[in-house]
Amino acid sequence: MSTTQSERLRGLLEPLVTARGLDLEEIAVTPAGRRRVLRVVVDSDEGVRLDTCAELSREASQALDETDVMGGAPYVLEVTSPGTDRPLTEPRHYRRAVGRLIRAQLAEEAGGSELVARVGAADEDGVDVEVPGVKGRRATARRLAYTEIARARVEIEFNRKAAEKAEKARQAAASDEESQEEA
Repeated sequence: MSTTQSERLRGLLEPLVTARGLDLEEIAVTPAGRRRVLRVVVDSDEGVRLDTCAELSREASQALDETDVMGGAPYVLEVTSPGTDRPLTEPRHYRRAVGRLIRAQLAEEAGGSELVARVGAADEDGVDVEVPGVKGRRATARRLAYTEIARARVEIEFNRKAAEKAEKARQAAASDEESQEEA
């Protein structure tokens, strides 16, 4: 039975990646002049440190040199973490985006609209988001099943500290309201 190069690469590299407690997000081989670029994208719930990428790169390079999976043509190996433009496609991607602002295109069955919201929590079935209020209105909580989301990405926040400060103030106000209700 013949396997594709991608399957062979995954079979070779995935054990190295998982041994470090990481998830293998993507393997891509692209032409770059007379060479090829083998890009290995890894991630984890705690993020990926540069040192971890470097160590994994050395280990993967050695494993690749011991096999013919890349053939005889020269290639460049890149081990990296996902960029900010990575689409959110798996429950673990949403877990890693808790507290972040996302832009989601809803599926037609869910209205087909675009939604910008902050991820509050994520599980295997869906994601809890907080949709910011407009024109002074309160933010609203919403539960989205993954089947309701056609595509989503993390939004870059240039003033993240201000957003965090506003969120802490909102939480403090909510806590104060709860304390007053109990009294």
